[in-house]
Amino acid sequence: MAETRNRKLLDWVDAVAALTQPDRVEWCDGSADEYDRLCRLLVDRGTFTKLSDAKRPNSYLARSDPADVARVESRTFVCSSDPEDAGPTNNWVDPSEMRATLTDLFRGAMRGRTMYVVPFSMGQLGSSIAHVGVEVTDSPYVVVNMRIMTRMGTGVLEVIGDDGDFVPCLHSVGVPLAAGQRDVAWPCHPEQIYISHFPETREIWSFGSGYGGNALLGKKCFALRIASVIGRDEGWIAEHMLILKLTSPAGEVRYVAGAFPSACGKTNLAMLVPTMPGWKVETIGDDICWMKIGPDGMLRAINPEAGFFGVAPGTNMVTNPNAVLTLAANCIFTNTALTDDGDIWWEGLTEEPPAHCTDWRGREWTPDSPTPLRTRIHASPRQPARIRRSPTSGKTRGRAHLGHLVRRQARIGGPARPRGLRLGARCLPGLDHGF
Repeated sequence: MAETRNRKLLDWVDAVAALTQPDRVEWCDGSADEYDRLCRLLVDRGTFTKLSDAKRPNSYLARSDPADVARVESRTFVCSSDPEDAGPTNNWVDPSEMRATLTDLFRGAMRGRTMYVVPFSMGQLGSSIAHVGVEVTDSPYVVVNMRIMTRMGTGVLEVIGDDGDFVPCLHSVGVPLAAGQRDVAWPCHPEQIYISHFPETREIWSFGSGYGGNALLGKKCFALRIASVIGRDEGWIAEHMLILKLTSPAGEVRYVAGAFPSACGKTNLAMLVPTMPGWKVETIGDDICWMKIGPDGMLRAINPEAGFFGVAPGTNMVTNPNAVLTLAANCIFTNTALTDDGDIWWEGLTEEPPAHCTDWRGREWTPDSPTPLRTRIHASPRQPARIRRSPTSGKTRGRAHLGHLVRRQARIGGPARPRGLRLGARCLPGLDHGF
């Protein structure tokens, strides 16, 4: 039952249910009991394999459909009223045309399934720099991953209140079930994938994929694409950047934000192990950064996410020991290999591959197999993990102060301009670092 009286939210959920026709609607509370129940459901369905508690406590392995293994940029659309607003690197479709296409696809798409309502916050609950969304999905895999990657649950409904706003995020794997029809372990509709953004109405519609950022709509869809539009209109920015906190031996603190492309090692940098005596590195975030100038002219930043969503290959105790330690428990691994003792393995985790394992497609492998294991390991296995589990997450709760701005309108009649990179030396209480 919905624990909200927000009429806009209730009407939207009712409208989605009428369109998609699920068997039942479940409002998610974000509790540990709910997470455990849904993980058991996914094990029963064959989506999850429970890993050994002796090796990886409270952790699971999922194997996706081979046709649903990555973000699909060619099927990702920005449906702005003005094509120029989509930017030079995005795919544009007229919003009316896309809305008509998606409405037809979503009609009856959740038959035979449960429709989950997932309220979530990007950033600490109630923060002035955070924003909230509600994802409706027919995938329990998405629900449990969203609990790791965002602040999710009943507390978000309290933040939204009776008349608060939210970003509506609609997702379906696109595989309705007839009465008595047996489900597959990884339902998806790869021939009809659409990941669509409507900037003017702040909506996200995703159809056909159950994987990663195609389905976890708080990540790239909200935290970068829709947030960039909100930031443009409100005077802040959302960037693909890591945030580091550096403390010198003298106790002086500096924050650094850095923009790097995907798969270049920015997570390794964000979780750096200092080699200079006395220095300390803390990870604020490894992927997304929201930056906003406060009333005092200070540039502050948060990582809006609550979890890591890293790519595993090449990660080991030499290249990134803090990442390996973060993944020791309470994780969901997708498309890694499974060892005989109930653990996971990916290329580069150890110098030598296991003597026997099951690859990401469920096929057995031994050293006598005709193909090397590296060719049987998926190139982009994922493993969401809570940021607070990282040895580099730190104990401070605060915003990163990235710099001061000088208000110069009175003298030069222009906008505020940055005064170098004079980095702030403290954190304000009340905002989670994230990772």
